[in-house]
Amino acid sequence: MSKIVNRIYNTYDEAVAVINALEAADISHNDISIVANDADKRHDPTHKNAAAKGAGTGAATGAVLGGGAGLLAGLGMLAIPGVGPVVAAGWLIAAAAGAAAGAGTGAAAGGVIGKLTEYEVSKEDVDLYMETIRRGGALVSVKTDDEHRRQVEDIMDHSAIDVAARRSAYKASEWATFDPKAPHYTPAQIETERAQYR
Repeated sequence: MSKIVNRIYNTYDEAVAVINALEAADISHNDISIVANDADKRHDPTHKNAAAKGAGTGAATGAVLGGGAGLLAGLGMLAIPGVGPVVAAGWLIAAAAGAAAGAGTGAAAGGVIGKLTEYEVSKEDVDLYMETIRRGGALVSVKTDDEHRRQVEDIMDHSAIDVAARRSAYKASEWATFDPKAPHYTPAQIETERAQYR
């Protein structure tokens, strides 16, 4: 089984820059996933091209996301309990979209969490990733083999959040674990959160 490399970013734009760099380095978009908070409506999946428009429609109905012109052509919208609206694409989010189709509250979050834990990501790290998305951030996950892992990590480390520092900052505010029943962050709260880490 492939291993995955995960990095979290403060914004969707930072995550997109990393995805573009990965694809420029010939990392297949089939091996890349993104899940990014979109509560502030900064991303419009319909504005780039017809492929993006179609993907946005498919995601709303729980279809598996993908793209013929790179990962970002397949972006779609999904609501994750405890996080709120996200833009997402790739192999990781397919699990969440499938779980959410016709399922109850918490299925989308459970799909993402379940898929990450299948790849031996610790619950502590998964909770941090989900909480960071909740607070306005983005997660990029890449499936890779040992031969390409270092290259992938070098690209993904650019502008990535220091996980240990972020965990400490969250815990200092009495955060303990991701709660899918927690209220969504508002755009104003997200902007305040992001400002702390600029």
